[in-house]
Amino acid sequence: MKVEWNGLNGKLFQRLILMRWTGWVRRAEWADLNDLRRMRMASRQLRIQIDRLLAIADNRLALPRIGAATFPKPSGTDWSWRPELWNRPLPVSGAAAVETKAQLGDEITIHHDCRASEVTLRQTRNQRESDLAPFGLRMDVFGFDGSFLSLAIEVPGAGCQGLHKQHLIRLDARIECERPLEIFARLNIRCGPNTEQFVRELLLTEAAAMVEFDLAFSKLNEKRIEGMWLDLIFDNPQMNQVTIHELTLCRHPRAGL
Repeated sequence: MKVEWNGLNGKLFQRLILMRWTGWVRRAEWADLNDLRRMRMASRQLRIQIDRLLAIADNRLALPRIGAATFPKPSGTDWSWRPELWNRPLPVSGAAAVETKAQLGDEITIHHDCRASEVTLRQTRNQRESDLAPFGLRMDVFGFDGSFLSLAIEVPGAGCQGLHKQHLIRLDARIECERPLEIFARLNIRCGPNTEQFVRELLLTEAAAMVEFDLAFSKLNEKRIEGMWLDLIFDNPQMNQVTIHELTLCRHPRAGL
């Protein structure tokens, strides 16, 4: 019989179970020893299942909630975004020996020039107390005979609507590496036949890395903005494991020049 725990039947069922065990506790003081042994065995069997349920519940309730879109934003933010990979489970959670231009989800594309790929990508469930995003991205790189490795993240069209030179675009990331690694973030804004590019190095000396792309001194054609994407570029990535626990973009007006 299916019991809805939040419904009337569920509450009555829980009350009956509690009443039964409360009665057994009272009987334990005077029950026949054979009955007491059976009560003890039943109690131990139940305790095993209760301990398992509590362990599962504590673990799940401690994890960031799937679909949670909350993250810190600077004052004046008029657009913010966290890619779906960090928000929700993907239908295909990973791949091994990933070829160049392979996709993970609809927004992440890998680029490299390896002759024989030894790169794996996998969506993982964030477990750390400091994590706000439900999921992360883990990349394992073993041998690497190429000259470049990058992840391209397609930014939705809403990030381009109303974009102008007075905007700052802020990238926040929480990245964990097995070995020291240089990572660069390159913001690309497509304006007709031209693409404006802004490059910043992500400093991983602290738990969270943050960079801002200042559009003020660019040649951005505000009337012809067609698309935007972010490249994460990994320098000498061989024999390393990189886990991106969080990645968000925010847009806000800069202070007056």
